[in-house]
Amino acid sequence: MQFRTACAIRNQNPQSPSQVSPCTAAAPPLVPPSPPAQLSSSQPRRATATSAAMSKKGGAKKKAAGGGELSRFLETHLQTINDTFQMMSESAPGGGLERTEWSEVVKLGDQVSRQATVAGMLWSGDLPDVATLKENIDAYFNILQGFLLVCHGSLVGVGPTLHKSISSSAKNVIDSSFSLFKQAVSAYESRSPDRKIIIPQVTGTVWEACVALKKVPTTNCIAIGRAMTQVGVYLKDILREMNELPIGDSSDSTAGKSSNGIADTASCSDRDEMSFDLDLDDDFSEEEIAVTKLVISVASDSLVVVKETIRFITGLLKSAGNQSGANEEKVDTMEKLLIYCKKIADQVNDLGAAVYPPQDASDMKLTVTRLYDGIKGMREEIGHLGGSPAGAFAALDELVKCLGSLESELADDVVDEMENLTISH
Repeated sequence: MQFRTACAIRNQNPQSPSQVSPCTAAAPPLVPPSPPAQLSSSQPRRATATSAAMSKKGGAKKKAAGGGELSRFLETHLQTINDTFQMMSESAPGGGLERTEWSEVVKLGDQVSRQATVAGMLWSGDLPDVATLKENIDAYFNILQGFLLVCHGSLVGVGPTLHKSISSSAKNVIDSSFSLFKQAVSAYESRSPDRKIIIPQVTGTVWEACVALKKVPTTNCIAIGRAMTQVGVYLKDILREMNELPIGDSSDSTAGKSSNGIADTASCSDRDEMSFDLDLDDDFSEEEIAVTKLVISVASDSLVVVKETIRFITGLLKSAGNQSGANEEKVDTMEKLLIYCKKIADQVNDLGAAVYPPQDASDMKLTVTRLYDGIKGMREEIGHLGGSPAGAFAALDELVKCLGSLESELADDVVDEMENLTISH
């Protein structure tokens, strides 16, 4: 106790720097408090990465939410366009209205094409915010809606063939536009890395659909003429396929030519090669070969009928000159004429399908009867149109003769078949 008191008293007195108190020497040195433990160099990086990942995840959720919002926003516009097109395709505007010139439709199509270019650049570039994308959708579909309304105005007074042509062209613009924005929104939602490749491609389909508007027929007569041309192409394909049948030497007068002198283009070597691939059950008997050659002639003569009918209608258009709507009062008759052409082509196709063994003569005779009905209808409608139908009438006469020969051959086949049944019985 005394030692501690003495030391305490001495410590109260100041000392020189050179003096060291025994109490001071004996006391343990003061240890400064340990500094707080510091994070290792890897810990702050890990914490920063975790924070960034959480931030990115939150941003992705916001973007996904925006994408879903865009899908719903787009769907309302798609439904509006579908409703408008449905109205347009079901009925034309009422009578008494002035028809919109097709040139106005083409102008609106050019605007759609330009707006598609803007959309393609926007959606394939650096993605903006949702509000900007919505504005682009609004702008595009407002123009598309106007395009459809102008198309509807162009349907005043049109016949079914021109109506179909206009509606089909408008549908191509709609379908390509829908494809553009559906894929654009999908790429936005999924953050697809291929959007810079896909979107320009679908934008190109919109351009093509808009450019095709310039080729749409502007009058009923032109539309009907083009439709008849398609019937001719259809018959030409049928004739080409039938000429490839392995039915013998093409030098035969019936196989080599139709009643109008159209030569068979299939060579003997070609036919030998094709017949090599046929099964034995497909071999033609002599009677079936004779029938098949006559059917080929019917197909060829039917093609000539369509060609002469087109030539006849072209003559009517030329005789009218530049008078707008000069032949429009004859549209109903021309539409009926087109229907008969299509029916004849369909019956020829049925005959072509019926020549493969075993042939059914009774079914083929029914088809021939329907062809006679079609020829009769064509004669009546051509007569109603006036003009100079001599070429068309001559082609119809040749077709009737050819059908008569086919009918006789089929009748002989039926008699032979009945005799064979009697003998076998």
